[in-house]
Order: sequence, then structure tokens, then C-alpha cells
Amino acid sequence: MTPAGTGAPVDPRTDAELLTAHVAGDPEAFGEVVRRHRDRLWAVALRTTGDREEAADAVQDALVSALRAADRFRGDSAVTTWLHRIVVNACLDRARRRAVRPTRPLEEEVGPGGDENARTGAALAVVEDATPHVEAGLDVTRALARLPEAQRAALVLVDMYDVPVAEAAEILGVAVGTVKSRCSRGRVTLAELLGDRV
Repeated sequence: MTPAGTGAPVDPRTDAELLTAHVAGDPEAFGEVVRRHRDRLWAVALRTTGDREEAADAVQDALVSALRAADRFRGDSAVTTWLHRIVVNACLDRARRRAVRPTRPLEEEVGPGGDENARTGAALAVVEDATPHVEAGLDVTRALARLPEAQRAALVLVDMYDVPVAEAAEILGVAVGTVKSRCSRGRVTLAELLGDRV
């Protein structure tokens, strides 16, 4: 059986069976788990960190951790919940490290003899889309980045990805009431930061 248009076979095993197969030495099993969940893991990391490079690094850190810790997966929760928890923890760990050791982007170097046309650093082109919808999205993203990490993680899971509160609590390793209060405080703060812009 293959997904429409891909030609790649679909593995009929469940995520838990694939994880067990990985631990038993199946070299393809963990890759299949990653293929199934990578887009959502990436999206959660991006919303949690607010930065594409940080999100990519966090997902990579998380998947390496999951690969190494697969033998310790107890099956108390779904594999996807376990992976989300590892990704969110990786994002929070990176944010903590960044807070302790702040960095700043490297400045672009100009070519030999001050030649502006021979730049040696990579330049990023930022193209602003002036539509109100995109501007509102940017406002929300900026406001979300200003929230405390714990509130941002809870809001991203519950409000943006419709993860049930109980599952978000499991992913974040906190009580259900804690997730609810973090979401509530985060929503109030977002409303204050956004005012009438959204």
C-alpha cells in the first residue's frame, strides 16, 4: 500500500510497534516514526521558539534524544505525545541556554577593498507582505515570543495545535490545572500586547 502519488510504501505498524522494532534493531523503524510526525513536531518547535534556526536545532536535538531514549519509552502515553514532550523540552532547554549566553547575529562582511558588490557574508532578503492578515500574524508571532516560555509552550499546544489540555499537561510534564492557568495568563498577556491590532 502506498500514499497517493508518492510511490513510497506505508508501514502498517503503529508508532509503538515501530519504536519497539527500532529498539530491536530495525534500521528503518525510527525513520518511519519521524516521517509520520516531523511536520507537526517542526510546527510546534517553530511556534515555541519563534525562530526557524532555533526550531530546526531543537527538533534535531529532540529527535536525537528520542532516538537514544527509545528503549526507555514505557508506553504510558502515545508515541506522538512522548515526541511532542521531547520537542517542547528541547525548545525550552535552548531558550534557557540562550538566556544565559545571549548571542547576536554576525555582521555581514564587505569584500576586499570595501567593495560593497563583493560581500562575503550571507544576506537575508526580508520581503514584507503588507496584507492585514499577514501583519496580524506577525503581530501575534511577536507577541507570542514575548510571553514567558511556559505560557508560550502551553498556548502553542492548546490554542494553536488543538492538543487537548490533558495531553498538553502530559507533554509539558505539569498538572492539567497548571496548563489551564498558563493558557489563561498567556491569553490575557497576549490580549494586552496586541490591544486592538488583531
